[in-house]
Amino acid sequence: MSLQAIRYKRGELQLLNQLLLPDRTEYEDIKSVRDGWRAIKEMKVRGAPAIAIAGCLSVGVEVANRDFRSAEELVKFVTDSLAYLVTARPTAVNMTEASVRFSKEISQLSKEGHSSKEKLKDWFLQAVQDMLDRDVEDNKAMGRFGAEHILQNVGQKRVTVLTHCNTGSLATAGYGTALGVIRALNEKKAIEEVYCTETRPYNQGSRLTAYELVHDRIPATLITDSMAAALMRTKGISAIVVGADRVVANGDTANKIGTYQLAILAHHHGVPFYIAAPSTTCDLSLRTGEEIVIEERPHKEMTHIKGTRLAPEGIKCWNPAFDVTPHDLITGGIITEKGVFPPEKLETALQQLNGEQDR
Repeated sequence: MSLQAIRYKRGELQLLNQLLLPDRTEYEDIKSVRDGWRAIKEMKVRGAPAIAIAGCLSVGVEVANRDFRSAEELVKFVTDSLAYLVTARPTAVNMTEASVRFSKEISQLSKEGHSSKEKLKDWFLQAVQDMLDRDVEDNKAMGRFGAEHILQNVGQKRVTVLTHCNTGSLATAGYGTALGVIRALNEKKAIEEVYCTETRPYNQGSRLTAYELVHDRIPATLITDSMAAALMRTKGISAIVVGADRVVANGDTANKIGTYQLAILAHHHGVPFYIAAPSTTCDLSLRTGEEIVIEERPHKEMTHIKGTRLAPEGIKCWNPAFDVTPHDLITGGIITEKGVFPPEKLETALQQLNGEQDR
């Protein structure tokens, strides 16, 4: 049985509280946009694709269950709610992309004059359902492209892979991005070993990625974040594949804090470094990573674990949730559902592919 971060049917949404994993598996009912915002902000649901999907579905729950007086009231509720959800965790661009896209489309439909509030409601509910379904399809395509590219690039039949944070079924609608690539490699019987970092300070690697790897019976070993250099020197890592929360036009990539140092270590040790992210994570409106706003998290996430203080009172903390990896360190390529691209060619490739789809 596959892991699910999101359970949805029209008018009903449940999110797996990932703060409780791996000790307890509990789903929380999301009955409003406010509930969705809080779940995202508190990291009960996390991962850029899952944030966007959960946010949009929380709007869908209220749209399905509310009686709007007019089409205009419905459109305002949808657009205001989507904009509000963006504020929960703004570094992850998928929620912003969905907000802009859905707001533009529903506003345009309303302006055409022949869409009643019932038709607009049905359109939006189908749109968010399609978003949920499409994410799994895109992730499996990413997995296929990434697995094939890694095997061809490293010239090995079986590979040892290092990954960071959590990018699997718990971070998406299902299958995963970077962990989806690892799943695809495992389906080809091409995995020798997967190493996953614990990913401090929130331990998404030890709590979530290790949980998924054990669940899927993929051979895996957990390491602390500070072991990565020694691992690359002694264990023969074939490739590193991680996810992304935002990829900008030149290929610079924001991802979970610690990604940048892994890319530097990979470059030093000659290990191909890959980003796996859907095209919705690519923000071509920003030219370089210097323009990305980095979210900072509460100090308590560093000083406490499960309510127990580890650090002395009075110590100052710096707790950015993400760092930015320069494009020249992404030596393997950027894996998307449309193919694998060198960072410097990503913008042109996506523009060409999107243009072909629009014809």
